[in-house]
Amino acid sequence: MHSSPLFVVSFLPLLAFSLPQGGIFPAASQITSAVAGSNTSVTATATATGTAMTTPDSTYGTTSGSSINTATASISAVVPADTSIANDPMIIGQLLLSAKAVDRINLIPKDTSFKFDFKAPPADTLSEGKGGRTVRADRKSFPPLIGTGASMALGFLGPCGFNTPHTHPRSAEINLVVQGSLETQFTLENGARTIHNTLGTYQMTVFPQGALHTEFNPNCDNAIFVAGFANEDPGVQQTAQTYFGFDQEIVEAATGNDFTFEGKELAEFRKLIPANVALGVERCLKKCGLN
Repeated sequence: MHSSPLFVVSFLPLLAFSLPQGGIFPAASQITSAVAGSNTSVTATATATGTAMTTPDSTYGTTSGSSINTATASISAVVPADTSIANDPMIIGQLLLSAKAVDRINLIPKDTSFKFDFKAPPADTLSEGKGGRTVRADRKSFPPLIGTGASMALGFLGPCGFNTPHTHPRSAEINLVVQGSLETQFTLENGARTIHNTLGTYQMTVFPQGALHTEFNPNCDNAIFVAGFANEDPGVQQTAQTYFGFDQEIVEAATGNDFTFEGKELAEFRKLIPANVALGVERCLKKCGLN
């Protein structure tokens, strides 16, 4: 496996930080919580009497001599995302036709409609196979994206999980690994070399718009990646499924002979192409003891 460091960005340095030294906490604190059914709330009250709260001059500026008497913060319970407008052609059409951004905001009355839960997504957002699943948030499944020019997908790859070769016709993709590792490849176009990389946790790569690319979990543990797109509807086209979906005479002309695969004719072979996300490749399956 080749490595092209130019196409990999490491996020590890961004995670390193330090808290300021000294009196950053009040002299006394009290935390109370009240739980009542689904309306759980936590109220934190911090008091300090005559206690100055100072911070280093070089980082935050000096606040020496100032006092905080009472600070109260109320944190509401996390509530489920509202999916009532997901995949709704009427609201999607209204949002697309809105003249101003404020009009789009006002068309969505519930604050929780601006949340998307990748663990409990709306219908018609999954691509699932034996090797894992991907969940996409685009302007159809998450209408608040309309007008933002962005969308996102999460990939959950099991051991040896294989996001089969595909393209996004309307957007580049930035791919960030947040658990495990991935092997990635992409080819931009005819004449371009194939870019190979192995990504560790919090490393990222880019797949240019329209480039044929793939992601593969080479390990026996789960891997998770986040894919960001610069289009609300980036589109996706699985390469093998699309190519072998052409008429047999086209496939045979492209391959230069009558098409057979392990003795199977094209019509029968099409049934053998695995759904994305697939299990593969052979060396990983052997390592992990998977059939």
